[in-house]
Amino acid sequence: MKENLHIAIIQTHLVWENATANRANLDILLEQVSDEVHIVILPEMFTTGFSMNPEPLAESMNGHTVVWLKKWAQQKNTAICGSIIITENQKYYNRFLFVKPNGEIDCYDKRHRFMMAGEGELYTAGEHPVLIEYKGWKLFPQICYDLRFPVFARNTVDYDVVIYVANWPKPRVAAWDALLKARAIENMSYAIGVNRIGLDGNGLEYVGHSGIYNVLGDEIAFAKAEEKIITATLSKEHITTTRQKLPFLDDRDLFTLG
Repeated sequence: MKENLHIAIIQTHLVWENATANRANLDILLEQVSDEVHIVILPEMFTTGFSMNPEPLAESMNGHTVVWLKKWAQQKNTAICGSIIITENQKYYNRFLFVKPNGEIDCYDKRHRFMMAGEGELYTAGEHPVLIEYKGWKLFPQICYDLRFPVFARNTVDYDVVIYVANWPKPRVAAWDALLKARAIENMSYAIGVNRIGLDGNGLEYVGHSGIYNVLGDEIAFAKAEEKIITATLSKEHITTTRQKLPFLDDRDLFTLG
């Protein structure tokens, strides 16, 4: 078990619906990530941008991007995660992939699809929340619009870190900032949000604001509207000590998700 977990967030622009170009750009950025990092986190749909054109863009679980993720995870001896468009059983998913250095993959399919953009008409919703265990830490993956639904993220399983990967646009970035901090405070966990920058094919602008917040909601890392790798060290002692001193989770409501 690692008492300290070293995290790297890659906040970057995304070339619209061009997986080859996005992987090439991320190749350059991943080369810059320290070998001391345990987990690298990429944005939502990091190969395409938030596209509602899944048919020509979707990949299989044996596709180019999964192979690419496995290569980098092994090469850097780190876990790498983010979401891409996956096709499976003639359905499309906005799928969070957590790829470990040994090639094992944990998956979470986005539960709350962004209906305003038509995501619900094209992508199949995930049925269950997922808990990922890595190096003695419990990680809870979420994708973008999930951030607006606190019941789904309620910390009933004692996770240590909730991770949101996103394409969250500029007009609503104030909500992104506020809700990330809220998820940390109410769940007594670290909250990590990884957003993109730049313009997408629909003309929407993204200004980043990727950040990491501790159990008390204090900001410990943040990136404005720039391509940037931000790093932080998460402390197991911080979680344990704070939860013992302020045992708010003992009074939590237990929800059953259908």
